[in-house]
Formats: sequence, structure tokens, C-alpha cells
Amino acid sequence: MTKQMHTIEESTKVFKALADPIRLKIIGYLNQLDHEVSCGEVGQVMGISKTSGSYHFKILQEAGLITAHKIAREKYVALDRSTFDQYLTHFWQNL
Repeated sequence: MTKQMHTIEESTKVFKALADPIRLKIIGYLNQLDHEVSCGEVGQVMGISKTSGSYHFKILQEAGLITAHKIAREKYVALDRSTFDQYLTHFWQNL
């Protein structure tokens, strides 16, 4: 796979992840925080089920928009601001 094709696939993942209203709300909530937070807390604030939350967090993580790690049974997430800097600040350079 060429570097350009790899970048197009990565860009597609980012923009598809951002195209969903719930995921945009999750991003907006995480943007207000300066620390990682549990997925359960985010789900509760968003008013979504654990299953729905898991689905949205997976898409956001695969797109590189959030970082996630588990401690015991709880998963914690935070924004990965470097992805936003790469794809949104330099939008025209990624086309």
C-alpha cells in the first residue's frame, strides 16, 4: 500500500468517526476535560447504553481521535489532540 493510499484510508476513518452526532458530543465532552475519564462516566453524561458507548469508543479509538486503556474492568479515555492537529488544523495538506 502506498503512503498516499494509507493517508487516504486514515483520513476516511477520522472523518467518518466525526460524522456521527453522538461521537461529536463525546468529543465535545472530552474536549472540556484536561484528564482521562472512564467510559462509564462519558456514557452516563451522554445518556447512552454501555453497548452503544463501546461501539462509539471503538470507532473513535480506531480513528486515533481518543486514547484508551483499561484498569481492572474499567476503560479510560482521553482526546488524542495530535490527531486533531494533523487532520483538522492542516486540513488542506491532507487532501
